[in-house]
Amino acid sequence: QVQLVESGGGLVQPGGSLRLSCVVSGSIQRIYFMAWYRQAPGKERELVASTTNVGSGSTNYADSVKGRFTISRDSAKNSVYLQMNSLNPDDTAVYYCNAHITIVSESLKYSYWGQGTQVTVSS
Repeated sequence: QVQLVESGGGLVQPGGSLRLSCVVSGSIQRIYFMAWYRQAPGKERELVASTTNVGSGSTNYADSVKGRFTISRDSAKNSVYLQMNSLNPDDTAVYYCNAHITIVSESLKYSYWGQGTQVTVSS
């Protein structure tokens, strides 16, 4: 019943920018953690960026994207975004949204994944 839908991917030139969106729908009680992963063909899926509202809150970035990517949340819209600047061909991958969520009438947290959105960086 919980669904994550990514959007915003596409083809961009090196040095360009894209903004990815992930919208969570369903019987959501609370979203504790949201993250972006990516997977290039023939490679392992890797964590790109994450954010949490637990405690004081925090964000985390892979070293390869620090200073270029920014993760943000809009709690009112149950959404998370990834602003990607200064893109290079190594950023080409399918980007996946992940969230740790409690649903209505459920006390345990579950991990949910979106279907992914393609990002291609090429001249």
